[in-house]
Amino acid sequence: MITYPFLEKEALIGVTAPSSGVEPELHELIKQSCRRMKLKGFEVTCGDTIWTQDKAKSGPAKKRADEFNKMMTDENIGLIFPPWGGELLIEILEEIDFSKIQNKWVLGYSDTSVLLLAITLTTGVATAHGTNLIDLRGEYSDETTAMWEKVLATKPGEHVLQYSSSKYQEKWLHDQPTSCVFHLTETTRWKTISNKKVEMEGRLVGGCIDVIRHLIGTPFGDVESFRKNYINHAPLLWYFENCHLSTTDLRRTLVQMKLAGWFDNCAGIMFGRSAANMPVENYTIEDVYQDISEELHIPIAYDIDCGHVPPQMTFINGSYAEVIVEEGKGTVRQYFK
Repeated sequence: MITYPFLEKEALIGVTAPSSGVEPELHELIKQSCRRMKLKGFEVTCGDTIWTQDKAKSGPAKKRADEFNKMMTDENIGLIFPPWGGELLIEILEEIDFSKIQNKWVLGYSDTSVLLLAITLTTGVATAHGTNLIDLRGEYSDETTAMWEKVLATKPGEHVLQYSSSKYQEKWLHDQPTSCVFHLTETTRWKTISNKKVEMEGRLVGGCIDVIRHLIGTPFGDVESFRKNYINHAPLLWYFENCHLSTTDLRRTLVQMKLAGWFDNCAGIMFGRSAANMPVENYTIEDVYQDISEELHIPIAYDIDCGHVPPQMTFINGSYAEVIVEEGKGTVRQYFK
């Protein structure tokens, strides 16, 4: 059985940096984000790691892990919320005490998704792939991003419905933030390889494919044990977002996942929008999706609201999801069962 945390209205949020911290010149962005959380009624406590950044990480692996472990076992903290992702979260996994993972939310994306997926696969505790804290510093959040609160406040046994966004951000303009941080200028259109209506359902798992692929073959990426121990061998519905991989690197990664058994009993795959999907020779991203669809005999949806091209939905690792994609629109209904 999957264990689902529940976000209380005035919960204490613990901010820690298990991957990258924040450079001094950007500290004000974190302070803004924390103030926004307080205006929403939350309390906030900040760890030491968020204020430092050197050699592509916020600090030594043990320091990062110790701070996370402390927040995880602190009964007063209801949500652990990193400022953003980074590059080297995988270094801390050996220092995380997975036997003491509590029934509380961990929320984020990018490199944070390594920790999210490892927690859910290893312990059966649901985790939340969604906005980063630093993206909540605006005066308000767009409708898609803002759903993080409602999703995390869904009670076990209930369900929550999310709709695809109307607009997305084509590129980051960090020096020109809007009232909702993002510049949502482009029309969102969810697509399918078949160009027809697609319906998929299964247990959601996934994350940033650049980094979660490195869990393959480790104790933290044992998908088969997760199936057996926590979801009674139910079909998996994978979601991925690509930050930096070329089409050939993405193709290699998907083949490796297939060979490792990650796609056994797979109900479908969803891919987020990406600015990285550059073709190699004439091998395009659509070719990659077509190849994996034909090999696994599954539906593929892509350009969904997930990842580094915001906004993004809040996907709960371990939840049972029903996804419908039709005429450029998408709905995701997640059941906390």
